Amino acid sequence: MLKQHRELSMFVRRTIENNEEAKIRPSKTYQSFVAIAGSHRKLNFIEKDIKNYITMEVRNVFEQEDAKEFEKHFGPMQEAGLHEYFRDVVSFDTTYNTNRHNLIFGSFVGVNHHDQLT
Repeated sequence: MLKQHRELSMFVRRTIENNEEAKIRPSKTYQSFVAIAGSHRKLNFIEKDIKNYITMEVRNVFEQEDAKEFEKHFGPMQEAGLHEYFRDVVSFDTTYNTNRHNLIFGSFVGVNHHDQLT
C-alpha cells in the first residue's frame, strides 16, 4: 500500500480522537477497524497512520496552547507600544523537533534594538 494511496476518512479521524481521549491505545483502535472491515487489507490505512495522526493532533494542540501562552505574556508589550520604540523581536519556536520521549523543544530567541541576539 503506497503512502499516496493511504488516507484517513473523517469518520476514522473522529474515532481515533475519541479513542485517544478515552485512553484507548492506537493498536487497539487499529484492531477495531480491522474487525469492522473484516481484514486489514480492506482498510485504506495502516496502524502507523493512526499513530502519526495522533502525534500530529497532539502537536497541533500544543502549538495552539503555546501561541495563547505567548500572547498572554507578550501581548501587553505590544499594547503599550514598546515594540515600536525599541524595535525588539522575540520569537518562540516549538516546531524544531521532538526528542525520543515526544517532548517538544521550545526556544525563545530575541533580537534587541542593537541587533544583538538575546
